[in-house]
Amino acid sequence: MLENKEGQQVPNVTFRTRQGDQWVDVTSDDIFKGKNVVLFALPGAFTPTCSSTHLPRYNELAPVFNAEGVDSIVCLSVNDTFVMNSWAADQHADNITFIPDGNGEFSDGMGMLVGKNDIGFGNRSWRYSMLVKDGVIEKMFIEADVPGDPFDVSDADTMLNHINPNASLPKRVTLFTKPGCPHCLRAKKALTDNRYKYEEIVLGDKGITYSSLAAVTGAGTVPQVFIDGELIGTADDLEKWLSK
Repeated sequence: MLENKEGQQVPNVTFRTRQGDQWVDVTSDDIFKGKNVVLFALPGAFTPTCSSTHLPRYNELAPVFNAEGVDSIVCLSVNDTFVMNSWAADQHADNITFIPDGNGEFSDGMGMLVGKNDIGFGNRSWRYSMLVKDGVIEKMFIEADVPGDPFDVSDADTMLNHINPNASLPKRVTLFTKPGCPHCLRAKKALTDNRYKYEEIVLGDKGITYSSLAAVTGAGTVPQVFIDGELIGTADDLEKWLSK
């Protein structure tokens, strides 16, 4: 039975982390004492939902959480520190603190340690998120206790909506570019000058081709810029959009 521990202290655990070439012990007090912390826990580093959705959205919304008084965002998984460090580097998730619960002690203390022997994982954390203030759990969002790996309530948007349903969300900006394209550089500069963070999809990288570009944008030239799912178009189109 998964436990909701709202109103209780977080477990007192020492995590063994690797920072650079040194072993560094990090305690629960180091993470939570005197701070407002959002923690989200998940079954495993490099797994599909965790890498494609759960972690990236928390990283994307970290500045918004910070503006709402959250001091840090912690990602916890029952993995060793080397795996968690490699995952952090792979995801470029600089806004997230990665904590390895290698022995499952924290997850067990939270009542969230579950057996996933059927898929060869052994004991892992159930997927959940929580808001912790000075070591006391104020709110938990626990995924339903059903088979598989549900992902419905522990996401970043649900947590942010709990903290402030009127929080201003950053626009989602994506642009298709190619190496050596001066108009692509102009589009990126315009976005940066206007303080828009963006995701860049580079033709020729990871199998992205002109066919990919045409399938998504209907165009055969770069750059092509999307903002909140709307196709803005070229660098000229972007500059007109920004001027409004």
